[in-house]
Amino acid sequence: MKIILVPGLWLDADSWAPVLEPLRAAGHDPLPLTMPGVGVPASDSSDIRLQDWVDAVADAIDDAEGDVVLVGHSGGGNVIWGAVDARPDRVHRAIFVDSAPPADGVGISEFEVVDGVVPFPGWDFFPEDEVRDLDAATRASAAGAAKSVPAHVPTDPISLRDERRHAVPVTLLMGSVERPEFEEALAHWGPYKDEYERLSDVEVIRIGSGHWPQFSVPGRLAELLVAAVR
Repeated sequence: MKIILVPGLWLDADSWAPVLEPLRAAGHDPLPLTMPGVGVPASDSSDIRLQDWVDAVADAIDDAEGDVVLVGHSGGGNVIWGAVDARPDRVHRAIFVDSAPPADGVGISEFEVVDGVVPFPGWDFFPEDEVRDLDAATRASAAGAAKSVPAHVPTDPISLRDERRHAVPVTLLMGSVERPEFEEALAHWGPYKDEYERLSDVEVIRIGSGHWPQFSVPGRLAELLVAAVR
């Protein structure tokens, strides 16, 4: 199965490196992507929008033979859900890594814009439970590899139009919560709850990690990805 892997903000295709060999060993064909404008100065990235990221994933789907599985980490979840909406008949399953399908009109989040781009804000920006399993060496390595994001991408609202997206099977690989806790938290997520309740086939699985399992527990993440692709 072709598995298209979309990184979260500030990450590129290399962030998926720890899970690629296990996916190949299971007989799959992983394709990690770097989104347009990542690491590019504002002079060359100011016109890039979230829709350009969605289009890049849709293009990868079009280039593939047969159905695909989409995997999105963090803000990459918005991107893959936009691609599911664009190509609902081509997506075998959408897998969200510590993320969830957004509703129409929802953006990823807001971050400080510096010199016309959004730089990695540093580990202190994130709640402790999201970074607790990243040791000093991992934090230094990941932060050193982090790249800026085009200014508009994090706040651009996702545009969703095809109701067939709700019929695509969805797996949520959540870092530290089980399904009951996640569904309870959805009550505070506004329109995310409505979108979630319209999914016809959804499973929620706890990874047992913080927000970056590809760095902290790549073996566990790869195992769960293989299990989800069925």
